[in-house]
Amino acid sequence: MNKNIKLILLDLDGVIIDSKKNMQMSWNKVRKVFKLKVPFNSYFKHIGLPFETILKRLLIKKNLNKISKTYQNESIRHFNKIKLYPGVAKTLKDLIKRKIKLGIVTSKDKDRTLKLIKKFKINIKLIVSPSKGLRGKPYPDQLLKAMKMLKTNSSNTIYVGDMLVDYRAAKNSGINFIHSKYGYGKKKILYKYSIKQFKDLSKII
Repeated sequence: MNKNIKLILLDLDGVIIDSKKNMQMSWNKVRKVFKLKVPFNSYFKHIGLPFETILKRLLIKKNLNKISKTYQNESIRHFNKIKLYPGVAKTLKDLIKRKIKLGIVTSKDKDRTLKLIKKFKINIKLIVSPSKGLRGKPYPDQLLKAMKMLKTNSSNTIYVGDMLVDYRAAKNSGINFIHSKYGYGKKKILYKYSIKQFKDLSKII
């Protein structure tokens, strides 16, 4: 990997935070309110994609906005179920000391993302979440926007994610990818670069 890395872009769920329990509780609430028969495991297989894209993949076509709002509200209500992965705070501090720019590129909506950053005191200012006119992963739009905002080119940027959709987004953006093995993605897929825990990021860069 190019050691002259100037920008590290990070996925949120499965990289910085462990939010699986929170997701499960939020999805179960959605199932109950809207009488859906889709189990959490089926929903979880699509994590990494924008929420409404997941709903469409699950052939849920009605009440998309209401379902999304219910899920978000339930997620916020159970923020106490979300944990920061070990070593995140110290590693981010180390990378900042090394003058490496940091950004978060996530499929989570911006409101919850900002609340979580505040809750865990994560010192990252650049957040790129799904928004109008910006296609979600695996399209490159979010990553390209982040690079443009921080005036960094693809050869000096990496994206850290845990899902196949993250890898595809990085590839479509022309940047290197680091897979977080401790996240939610399938373990059988072999990636060129990977980390077993967040603190390994300081060693690989």
